Amino acid sequence: MLKSLYIKNYALIDSLEIDFESGFSVITGETGAGKSIILGALSLILGQRADVKAIKQGESKCVIEGAFDVSAYDLKAFCEEKGIEYDPDSYILRREILSTGKSRVFINDTPVALNDLKELGSRLIDIHSQHQNLLLSDTRFQMQVVDALAGNKDLLRTYQQAFHQYKSAEKALADLKESVRKSKEDEDYLRFQLEALSEAALQEGEQDELEGELETLTHAEDIKSALYKIHTLLSDDETGIVSELKESLNAARQLAKVYSRSDEISERLHTAYIDMKDLASEMDKLANDVEFNPERLAFIESRLDLIYSLQKKYHAGSVSDLLALHDEFKQKIENIESSDQQVESLEKEVSEKREKVSALARQLSGKRLAIKAGFEKELAGKAAYLGMPNIRFECDIIAEKQPDIYGIDSVSFLFSANKNVPLQPVSEIASGGEISRLMLCLKSMIAGATALPTIIFDEIDTGVSGEIADKMGDVMRDFGQNMQVIAISHLPQIAAKGKAHYKVYKSDDELTTTTNLIRLSDDERLEEIARMLSGATVTDAAVQNAKEMLGL
Repeated sequence: MLKSLYIKNYALIDSLEIDFESGFSVITGETGAGKSIILGALSLILGQRADVKAIKQGESKCVIEGAFDVSAYDLKAFCEEKGIEYDPDSYILRREILSTGKSRVFINDTPVALNDLKELGSRLIDIHSQHQNLLLSDTRFQMQVVDALAGNKDLLRTYQQAFHQYKSAEKALADLKESVRKSKEDEDYLRFQLEALSEAALQEGEQDELEGELETLTHAEDIKSALYKIHTLLSDDETGIVSELKESLNAARQLAKVYSRSDEISERLHTAYIDMKDLASEMDKLANDVEFNPERLAFIESRLDLIYSLQKKYHAGSVSDLLALHDEFKQKIENIESSDQQVESLEKEVSEKREKVSALARQLSGKRLAIKAGFEKELAGKAAYLGMPNIRFECDIIAEKQPDIYGIDSVSFLFSANKNVPLQPVSEIASGGEISRLMLCLKSMIAGATALPTIIFDEIDTGVSGEIADKMGDVMRDFGQNMQVIAISHLPQIAAKGKAHYKVYKSDDELTTTTNLIRLSDDERLEEIARMLSGATVTDAAVQNAKEMLGL
């Protein structure tokens, strides 16, 4: 339950701190006093979107903090999953909105993500505002009511996981079939491309070798002439470098007896003589090896033309790229050839997932149908108590051909409040007052089924008055015996039923207007209900009537 609420610098609120009671409590106040402001602040610690405009003018941030007693609810698994320190008794939810647009979120002083706050908030409070009455016309809401009463929460989660997996597999199958279709359309072209690359029989590094050999063949005469010239300069009998080095070596050796460094000189000359002699021999051999071969030249040019043509055709920068394309085309053709097996395998997977979804959907349907009669009877009984004695209500559950996110069923609430009027969808026949009463009945049933700690009704009594309002107050007071119920109301009949009574009001000073919330004493409560009965001027009759309502 909500134990206390602290609000600072939010909208028209300077600072507000209020404690709440268990059971059924009421909040009243003049129209425009600020009841919606308090609900707006509360919604922030339940994870709703923040707006910097909500910060009180002139302030840098606003703070909303709510303390909750959760001793009757096991939140250990949730805390462990979210990394929040577990406390079996109480939680403090705090939201800070900064004027910079940033928002900070805390659970028991631990910073958390906004989604975690929202998830925890959904387990603690249900705020039923006036616009939620429109949900009664929404078939998704109707399905949620049935599932809540049937206790389908865990089963529905399992089903929806299986349904998403089934739809993902179904999409993957459709994508594969489309890919196979397109691939088969391109199969002939792929085979043509693969054949062209296969016939080329390309080799890694081939292009560099051929281009080098082409350069050699193209300049064969120049190369041969240069090599011969080098050979002649090195080995000519009279002027060649080799002959000169040999004479130099002989001269150095003759110095051996008279010059101490002659051995060093001889060694160096001997090394140079051997190197130049070998080089001269090699130049001769290389010159003889170089020959202009027009047939080889034609082959190389033809081969390189093929390589260049393939590179241009496939926008490839090298033979390596062409070889990679060859492997890619080959793999695509292999995939096409094996696509039938892939499709067959995925079809089997889809079939298995569909069967799993169908089995879970049948379980959901069974549990929904099991509570159908009891649900209809209980709702009709509650509605009859609230002034609809001739009500007929039917929860129409129809099996559809294809499953959706909620299973194989469609749910429709059919309703008639009067004799001889056929059952019709609630959205087409129920008045505003009837919808308010039906929603109160449904909320009381859902709250009992889901064991929600707190429910807040924001003027759920719209469209009713008198005896019906009195009975609606009884209903809220009764199921307030099992949970915390807070009703924001303009009706004295409902206000008189509360265990605790709070009032929202505005106060003014010379500079500003502020919204305040206080708990009324017994005397203040009597006066407030009398005011609600008679208006601005409280009459003795109104006071006496208020006493009767309060049982004084």
